[in-house]
This record gives sequence, structure tokens and C-alpha cells, in this order.
Amino acid sequence: MSTESRHVTHWIGGKPFGGTAERTGEIFEPATGRVAGTVDFAGPGEVDAAVAAARAAFPGWRDTSLTQRTKILFRFRELVAAHAGELARLISAEHGKVVSDAAGEVARGLEVVEFACGIPHLLKGGFSENVSSRVDAYSILQPLGVVAGITPFNFPAMVPMWMFPVAIACGNTFVLKPSEKDPSASVRIAELWAEAGLPEGVFNVVHGDKAAVDGLLHHPDVRAVSFVGSTPIARYIYATAAANGKRVQALGGAKNHMVVLPDADLDLAADAAVSAGFGSAGERCMAISVVVAVDPVGDALVAKVAERVAGLKIGPGDDPASEMGPLVTAAHRDKVASYLDSGVAQGAVLAVDGRETPVLGGRSDGFWLGPTVLDHVTAGMDAYRDEIFGPVLSVVRVSSYDEAMELLAANPYGNGTAIFTNDGGAARRFQNEVEVGMVGVNVPIPVPMAYYSFGGWKDSLFGDSHAHGMEGVHFYTRTKAVTARWLDPSHGGVNLGFPTNG
Repeated sequence: MSTESRHVTHWIGGKPFGGTAERTGEIFEPATGRVAGTVDFAGPGEVDAAVAAARAAFPGWRDTSLTQRTKILFRFRELVAAHAGELARLISAEHGKVVSDAAGEVARGLEVVEFACGIPHLLKGGFSENVSSRVDAYSILQPLGVVAGITPFNFPAMVPMWMFPVAIACGNTFVLKPSEKDPSASVRIAELWAEAGLPEGVFNVVHGDKAAVDGLLHHPDVRAVSFVGSTPIARYIYATAAANGKRVQALGGAKNHMVVLPDADLDLAADAAVSAGFGSAGERCMAISVVVAVDPVGDALVAKVAERVAGLKIGPGDDPASEMGPLVTAAHRDKVASYLDSGVAQGAVLAVDGRETPVLGGRSDGFWLGPTVLDHVTAGMDAYRDEIFGPVLSVVRVSSYDEAMELLAANPYGNGTAIFTNDGGAARRFQNEVEVGMVGVNVPIPVPMAYYSFGGWKDSLFGDSHAHGMEGVHFYTRTKAVTARWLDPSHGGVNLGFPTNG
């Protein structure tokens, strides 16, 4: 781990912001617990400057040809690919996830950039000739203007790349407010945009906390806001931005269930539960946090999960031997660990206690909590109700498929889910009946490809648009319908009657 202290500031108008911040925050190195640097927090002045830069850049970028936009997107794609290792190391150092996991995040973000490179095809409108005599009708898709993205700590590269490649490709200009916990990747991405030839002001980054967020939500020149984070904040973002006349997509929290039917391959299911539950220390919105074991597989499945957890290697993200790193902050680690005590107090069985997990290198000052398994969890427990967002896997026992479906239907979240079975009929019934936005069949983390949309149902989404895919193009454009008549030299004169097609 590096011992060099760094300072991160905003990126406004194509360069680092030159002003002095009134407030700053600390950047931690999760593996050691030390303060690794500081980040400037934006106030109203910095937010206004970023939005003003984006507003000034919008007319020129809107009028830039699709060919030129695509050339810049392709150059950006190549630069991100070339610097993927560097970005992964930045993410690992500030978030704590292992470098290989961070590299996977960058790769998935690049898929959206590649999707956006096809923007000339994606922005094609429709045309109808002779809807009336010598009258043609057509539709065109046009950008909104200045749009903003507010993104979480768990994917400092991938989640922003769900947003800005499509927004920018559609002709908008962008202001990103990343998490203040791991801000460096966003600034490095801004530098790569500049190197790719993106005009100044098209992509801007402001760091900070609620003051920066509220500045964007209330700013009259921001036309749309994209958000990913917890459900309470998503609800706030949606209500506040919509009240200020903005288009909003706010992706909220998750409590992703994995249903294991009696006919499932239990080795496959156990592998999947451990991989999806503890990858990135469970700090994924698509992590499996609840395994629903349908009788009689519960005991055997928990034993297989515990056996696999015992072999996991927990350590610093830059150690190639590490499979899981620390949590992002000490406060978050302590909150996650509190569910172990509350779970047992409320009747769960602590099948695996992550507080006893050894750490590679013995770095005890880091924000460590090993993989934990709570068995015999019920719907009334805090560990089941709350979005823990850490390496705690809850196992709920049910007697039948129907009881499993009742459990899922009653849960307020609807982000992702999975079913493990060898019964094609059961799988098809599940994907048809479950009220969840993303479904996996023998796939534990059903994150869609870039050309499909990402988003949940119920309390996991506020707004009517999912992220990326064609829903992203729809969100970042508005449709204009044109009706045109090119007349002969003579015409029929004034007619005050209601126009009809003829």
C-alpha cells in the first residue's frame, strides 16, 4: 500500500479546479485504516461553476456531428482500456476491493462505452411519407442539455459509466458527483476524456456531500438527474429533483434473494452463494444477501457454504492472494458487524462468524470483517429487513416454492433475484411470477449486458427509466415530432377549420 498522501479536487471546464475549498473530507485506505489523502467538498460556488461550464459547452456539443462524437467515444474507449489496470489500482486503494474485482468493474463499464459508440444507429428517428396529401411526418431525438449523475462508493468507475457515455453520446453535457469516499477514479476518467478530445466543459466532476447533491438537485440549469444508492436517498433524490422539474432515474437499495429448490445442484448453488454474497465484501447492489433454502436442502446447503467460506483468503486488495478485501470505512464495518449480534439476539444461528476470520498480513488496523453466515433467519429480523451492504449472508428456510414466492413478494425491494433448479418449468414460472427487475436462472448475479437495461422494481427504483441500454438513450433524449408540407406554388388559402388527414 502506498504511504503517499494525495489531494483530489474537482474537474471543471476541462481542467482541475483552481479555487480553494472551504471544506474537505478524508480519503481512507481501508486495508490499513490510515488517512491516505483529502478531497475537496463542493459548495454552491463550485456547483454553479461546473453547471455553467456544462451549459456553455452544450450548444457546441449538441451540434457536433454524430461522426465526430463517435470518434471521440472510440478514442475514450481505447484510453480507458489502456489504463484499466491503473484505474483498478486506484479503485482498490480507496474502496478496498481486490484489484481483480476492480478490473472487472472497469471492464463492465467499458461495455456501456462500447454500446454508446453505436449512437448513430441508436439515435435514428422515424419517418412516414404522405401521412396526408404531400405531408410527411417524422420524429427526431434531441439531447436535454446539462444532466447530472450522483453515484455511490461501491462502483466508482462502473456506475458512472452506466450514465455518462450514453448521456454524452446523445449530445448532453454532464456533471458527475461521485462518492467522496473513493473519488480518484472519476478524476482520472475526466483526464482520459480530455485526452480523447472531448471539448472542455462537456464532462465535469464535483466532489462533496449533501451540499453538492442539493446544489445539483435545485439548480435550474440541470435538466435530468441519475442516481444510484440506498432507497431512502433515492426517494429523496426523486422527490426533490422532480419537484424542481427535472427528469429523474433513481436506483435504490436491494435485498437480493437466491431461491434454491430441492432439485438444484447444491455444489453449484453453494459456489454461487459464496461468490455472489462475498465478492467485493458484499458491497454490491446485486450481491446475494438472502439464500432461500427450500426444504429439505437447508442443512446440506449451509454446510457446503460454510466449507467454501473457510477456504476464502481475506486480505489487502493489492495482494494477489487476496480474494476479498476490507469494507470501505470503519463506521460501515461497525454497522455491518452489528447485525451479527442482533441476528443472534433475535433468534438466528451464527453458522460462520466473520469477526474470527484471519487477515493476510495481519493488518489489524484495517476495516476488516470476514464472510459471515446467519442461518435460520426469519422475515421479522433486522438482518433480513435491512440492506446490510456487507459480507453477511442470511439463510431463510422455507417448506415450498410457494412459500419462497410469498417471501419475495412481501419484500419491499425488487432489484435482483436468482433461482437455482434443474426444472425448466419451475424456472420459467419463477421468471414470470417474481416481481423483481433482474432475474437469474442458475446465475447468481444477473447484471444485464450494456445493450439491455439495468434496474429494479418496487422500492429499488424511483422513476420510470432503468439505466443504460435503450432505456438510457430514452432517458437522455426527448422526442420531437415534425409534420412538414412542401407546397406547390399555389395553395388552398386560409381555412379556420380543425385540420384533418385527407
